Amino acid sequence: MICTDAPPSEPPVAHWRQQFLRELAQPLPWVEALFDRQPDMVFSIKDRSGRYVSISQACAERCGLVHQGDAIGRTARQLFPAHMAERYMAQDEQLFRTGEPVLDNLDLTLFPNREPGWCLSTKLPLHDRAGLIIGLACLSRDLEEPSRSGMVDARMAAVVDLMLARHAEPLGVEMLADQAGLNVAQFERRMKKIFRLSPSQYLTKLRIDAAARLLQASDRRISDIALDCGFCDQSALTKQFRALTGLTPLAFRRWVRDIRPEA
Repeated sequence: MICTDAPPSEPPVAHWRQQFLRELAQPLPWVEALFDRQPDMVFSIKDRSGRYVSISQACAERCGLVHQGDAIGRTARQLFPAHMAERYMAQDEQLFRTGEPVLDNLDLTLFPNREPGWCLSTKLPLHDRAGLIIGLACLSRDLEEPSRSGMVDARMAAVVDLMLARHAEPLGVEMLADQAGLNVAQFERRMKKIFRLSPSQYLTKLRIDAAARLLQASDRRISDIALDCGFCDQSALTKQFRALTGLTPLAFRRWVRDIRPEA
């Protein structure tokens, strides 16, 4: 007897991925354990009220706590010096208000010896099944050598804040260096030491990141996205986008929606 039924086809990548993630048990413990082994990084999750839902042991110890569980339910104001906590909370509110992630911010933090130092922080919104933002995840990486050498200070952090907020504008390197209290060569060296990118490369990265978020989250025309993100036209966006991602903006939009379909 000959069977004419075709063998079952493999599920699409998006379906396979979703199924794997649904079956994954207890995601938080392994995430915490992963970052507990990274002494120069701290990880946390907060709810919309700023209360810690999860925190790495390294972060807890920097706050003077013995166990990471002692931080659960507390806020940054209760764990960090006031000037640090106020900045963290302002970033959180901006993320909750706009829905936009906070990427590569220069922030003051507490190093393992509980002395202040600088770090690079990234915060991403966390959504419920209905798509509403219910919290955020934060990962910070210590900048020990730039902190020790004095390459990062409040003026440098303020310039990075300006670049993050106004990356779509034509920001000149001379103006940015002047804002940081440096000459152009000094500013270039500091940016490369901190971000491993020149100021112009860093601005391009910010613009590409912004374009990628809009390509994923909206159906707006690519030409409009290009202008809104600081590119002179769609061709300029496509050239830079392909150089950094290997994909055109249209191919990226199709790809990211295939692996992250709407719920």
